[in-house]
Amino acid sequence: MQSSRTLAIPMALALTVGITAPLQADTLRIAIMGEPASLDPHKISGTWENDVVGDLFEGLVTEAADGTRIPGVAESWEISDDGTVYTFTLRDDAKWSDGKPVTANDFVFAFQRILTPATAADYAYLLYPIKNAADVYGGEADVSTLGVEALDTKTLQVTLERSTPYFLDQLSHYTAYPVPSHVVETYGNEWSRPINMVSNGAFQLQEWQSQTRITATRNPYFHDADNVALDEVVYFPIEERNTALNRFRAGEIHIARDFPTHQYDWLMDNLPEAVQVAPYLGIYYYAFNARDGHATADPRVREALSLAVRRDVITDQILGTGEQPAYSFVPPSVNHYSAPTASFTELSQEERLQRAHELLQEAGYGPDNPLELMLRYNTSEDHRKVAIAIAAMWKPLGVEVDLYNAEVAVHYSDIRQGDFDVARAGWIGDYNDAQNFLSLLESDVSNNYGAYSSHEFDTLMNEAANTQDMDARAELMAEAEAIALEDSATLPIYYYVSRNLVSPDLVGWESTIEDIHRSRWIRFDH
Repeated sequence: MQSSRTLAIPMALALTVGITAPLQADTLRIAIMGEPASLDPHKISGTWENDVVGDLFEGLVTEAADGTRIPGVAESWEISDDGTVYTFTLRDDAKWSDGKPVTANDFVFAFQRILTPATAADYAYLLYPIKNAADVYGGEADVSTLGVEALDTKTLQVTLERSTPYFLDQLSHYTAYPVPSHVVETYGNEWSRPINMVSNGAFQLQEWQSQTRITATRNPYFHDADNVALDEVVYFPIEERNTALNRFRAGEIHIARDFPTHQYDWLMDNLPEAVQVAPYLGIYYYAFNARDGHATADPRVREALSLAVRRDVITDQILGTGEQPAYSFVPPSVNHYSAPTASFTELSQEERLQRAHELLQEAGYGPDNPLELMLRYNTSEDHRKVAIAIAAMWKPLGVEVDLYNAEVAVHYSDIRQGDFDVARAGWIGDYNDAQNFLSLLESDVSNNYGAYSSHEFDTLMNEAANTQDMDARAELMAEAEAIALEDSATLPIYYYVSRNLVSPDLVGWESTIEDIHRSRWIRFDH
């Protein structure tokens, strides 16, 4: 899913060391890293939105505090011998926040809704393993042919196109959350407004003041409500990490979902008990616009730009919180996969720059025709500093860069429309499988921001999807990634670490590779 991360100027002198006493113990206050575009699970795509929506809703499968997958609305399931038919038995006590039962029909309704073309869900492709899902979303099949069926009110059957080893993991993702059919049918697109919303998670929406706060209270109808310690969760959309740190220091928030990287050393010296840094299933990269009319449609230009970027300088001198330079698109922490790396890693930096000059000259750029680029990034000090550094690395090639920044929702809207040459992007794995990353480069995927298209890449990914042997499947995906790297389809920059500030007064927070933390597991240590 999309990510938003940042850095900042040291400000230790402006703050008093320590954290002010926390607010009332039954209310958890969290700084999320952006304003949600929606709270409709079918209308979102960002990690900051997942922080909220994952508290309001629960899928068939959900996440434990340590990130492992556990039963959610489904209390049990059976899988056919060929791995293509999943039969889920729903909990008898699964209810919506208005007291009505959650039924198998609610899941059928939700799966059909997200895959209906009119919904225009960015993440619909995540459910393509379901039989006929791709055809339904493409308008080539009626929604009634989708491979989901309510056998009775508490039994849901899902039929897949083929055996999919990561399918259960996918079902914990918000694309697979149920939505209340009785509410959506009544209010249409207005159903997710606070006055109308009904949800089935540990918390229920009470208030949403745009750009200010979102408030949710414990859902008394949640099947595990007796074990939810918090009465209320308040989410503050704060894109500026300095502001989030200030408010954390003042005791106004208990969790900040990121912090300024330039403050890392100071934080470790002064608030080490609050700092949570861990390996993260994600990549920070730049998308190249491969659409006609853009200089970056030329693979020689893309390769030249990639060659000139000193990833180690960015990770060591600009970030400095444990990030690793990225020379492949799939992070090294992905299960059952060994990623290929860009061929230029064997070259010295001098050789890389020489080759970059040659490529730009071949593409027709030079002193008399300098390469001019629009580089977009979403607002944050972190992204700004990385963009400035990379623009400086491109300057010796004669590249002139105009920097544009926008609030995160606007940024992703703009780049989806193709209004850029180079654009900052990030991806956090929705499940631990290389396919989740490489699918971003398939021709027909909405999150393929640069519109990269390679028939050979698509063919290999399709072959991998139809391959049951895990080793052979991994080899096919590695071949596909090697093609994308050879084409410089994107510019991988670094592999993320998760960065959080967590009040020492909290119990139940566990660092996980996916950095997913549901509030139902958190309580105050009184």
